[in-house]
Amino acid sequence: MKIGLYFGTFNPIHVGHLIIANYFANETDLDQVWLVVSPHNPLKDKATLLKDFHRLEMVKEAIEDNPKLKASDIEFKLSQPSYTVTTLAHIKEKYPNNEFCLIMGEDSLRSLNKWYNYEVILKNYKIYVYPRAVLMSEIVINQDNENAIIEHPNVIMMQDVPIMKISASHIRKAIKSGKDIRYLVTEPVFKYIEDMHFYR
Repeated sequence: MKIGLYFGTFNPIHVGHLIIANYFANETDLDQVWLVVSPHNPLKDKATLLKDFHRLEMVKEAIEDNPKLKASDIEFKLSQPSYTVTTLAHIKEKYPNNEFCLIMGEDSLRSLNKWYNYEVILKNYKIYVYPRAVLMSEIVINQDNENAIIEHPNVIMMQDVPIMKISASHIRKAIKSGKDIRYLVTEPVFKYIEDMHFYR
């Protein structure tokens, strides 16, 4: 199978994540999309994260009725912080008969040169990229390096992906402020967050 790996902390998973994952599962040549829950993104503060199990469980709850989407905890078994190149090597060894690709936002692609051993990723894996609005002040990049990455033959820019400007950080802040977030996440995820009193 050809599988797209969509990495994220999913803290929490929201409808924006699901729309992107479902688009790539249905509108490209991918057979499945695996939502890979990252225990610790090196570029994020781990103190803000729910425990790994809870974030994985919310992903499972969100996609349980979609056979083309799968929740993956493969990074839970690896050393932290999680480096994508290490995860890719491990997942390829574990599933040698599958072809793996990456799914990421354009903002992540533009900062790919900050990733550990990013050249190995570019050389060996296709990267499907969806557009995402981002302030240039939020990322510091080398223009020549950025252009080389965007124009790399393994980078596939997708322009018609439906994008919703929703962020997990906004959802967390809204919950803390006592606001209603029920339409920003699926009903099972909303119930899980409510029952567990998360982000309050």
